Amino acid sequence: MRAHMSAQHPFVVRLAALPWLPAFLLAVAAGAVAALGFEPVGSIAGPVAGAALLLVLLAAQPRGRAFGLGLGFGFGQFLLGLTWIATAFTFQAAMPVWMGWVAVAGLSLFLALYPGLAAWLARRFADRLVPLTLLFAGAFTLGEIARGLLFSGFAWNPLGAGWLQLPGVAQLASLVGANGLSALAVLAGGSLAALLAARGERGRLGLVLLFPLLLLIGLGVPKIQKPLASPTETKALLVQTGVGIADKHQEGGLARNVEAALARTRLALASGLKPDLVIWPEATVEFPLEEMPDLRRELVAGFPAGAKLLTGGVAIWRDAGGTITAAANSAYLLDSTGEILARYDKSHLVPGGEYLPLRAIAEPLGLARLVPGSLDFKPGDGPVTWRFPPLPAIAPNICYEIIFPAAIVNRADRPEMIVTISNDAWFGPSGPPQHHAQARLRAIEEGLPVLRATPTGITGLIDPRGGLVETLPRGVAAHAVVAVPAPLPPTPFARLGLLSPALFALFLLASGFFLNRRKT
Repeated sequence: MRAHMSAQHPFVVRLAALPWLPAFLLAVAAGAVAALGFEPVGSIAGPVAGAALLLVLLAAQPRGRAFGLGLGFGFGQFLLGLTWIATAFTFQAAMPVWMGWVAVAGLSLFLALYPGLAAWLARRFADRLVPLTLLFAGAFTLGEIARGLLFSGFAWNPLGAGWLQLPGVAQLASLVGANGLSALAVLAGGSLAALLAARGERGRLGLVLLFPLLLLIGLGVPKIQKPLASPTETKALLVQTGVGIADKHQEGGLARNVEAALARTRLALASGLKPDLVIWPEATVEFPLEEMPDLRRELVAGFPAGAKLLTGGVAIWRDAGGTITAAANSAYLLDSTGEILARYDKSHLVPGGEYLPLRAIAEPLGLARLVPGSLDFKPGDGPVTWRFPPLPAIAPNICYEIIFPAAIVNRADRPEMIVTISNDAWFGPSGPPQHHAQARLRAIEEGLPVLRATPTGITGLIDPRGGLVETLPRGVAAHAVVAVPAPLPPTPFARLGLLSPALFALFLLASGFFLNRRKT
């Protein structure tokens, strides 16, 4: 069944006449355009234009093609946005490099099921563009939430990340989360689509005016926002070692990695800096720290009294004979004498990176982990809060964990800052800025500053509104001392978590069903 096409723009009429394959390819192209909202482009024009084209297609094409069109859109979006995964395959020898592109295409097709189902649901119940837009925005948002939860979760690149280009709109993540921003991107696309495909519809004017309203919010809110409070007295030293994956995998690379971190730290301390907290990247020390007190003392030699070191490392478990039976990707907090104050084990592990799903089946097929080693990492117990006054309370996160909304802090014991240590050197030119953008979204959602340390970038400080306070240049050894910003009061998202975007999505669905029952 085709949507009512009378009095529509000739472009829409031509879209309605497209055969299945050209329409599908156009949907793939719309998804690729939408992916321009992701870094390194980071333009909100991409997701708005891509969503507009998809919505016009959905309204113009027969109802039975909706799932395929949504699938095509999702495939184009993820295929362009996840190219960094293929780069990771160039740093290992267990699998042929070309399998990286097979992995990207296969994962993109699987993830495309979520927008495919959203498009099917929206078109199943609506023929007209205004209710169709509301239904698709709500269903798409619920799909994004599900994508971050089901099958171990993969919340990378929410469609709404492009709103970081307009900080005023991005602040709405404190209300409805990054997934709610994705709904706003779809609605803004509907605003453009309504200029072509909703002539004579009830609610068309309101939808058309929505995008200009969002632009006004995006440009105007930062000008009237109350300034952030003065930063805390805590000074943190962020260390970027400059050691890439290829360097680390050479003979003696693990020791050189530690030496690079020590060299940057000692350079900073020799200049007279006296940080309260020194932060090193993920897996800086890949030696059993808990078994090596002399190494721990060497790491903090020359630290000011009371200063602490937060470093990435590896925790290991041994059996009675001394054989390693388990390992964890961990963050350690050491005091200025080298004593271990706390350890956090990464709880949200990367499938295919830190563990191999269905190993008994995958290994005979020639599949392996991207991270060297045959022993899968052991997951930790979830978010924790470290309290060691006078430092602000810390929520430690490791790498991939920062992409998961509502899963990075202990809500029963709210921290005052988030420290995320990562190694993004695997992920080419596009992965690191996408990862960094998602850290900015977590800062806005939680109302907390985020401090990031990586070996090759992006290392820096993000304020509680997602603003970039300090960003070190990529690919070089560097360091910076930053004053830790004060946290904001708990945001609505910090209180409600994923319930916040879910309620917003349900409101959009209810509005779409209501409008669809009204006559044009």
